[in-house]
Amino acid sequence: MQKQEQRELPKKGEIWRHFKNHRYEIITVARHTETRELYVVYKALYDDYSDYLRPLDMFMSRVDSLKYPDVQQTWRFEREE
Repeated sequence: MQKQEQRELPKKGEIWRHFKNHRYEIITVARHTETRELYVVYKALYDDYSDYLRPLDMFMSRVDSLKYPDVQQTWRFEREE
């Protein structure tokens, strides 16, 4: 697992915004039983309210500014205050 850039980890019940402007509620941060890798489990707050699972490193990563040059948000997901 890569070292995170000193960001506070997501917590149950928090609302985080994806850089494509969708909102998600954190369900939990879970650990894979075999690899020990951390994952974020979260629920979409739009459309069919699906649940999603993403590796913590990816969830906490920066937006690819080359692929998305017009995006203003720094991080893939950011906590709403």
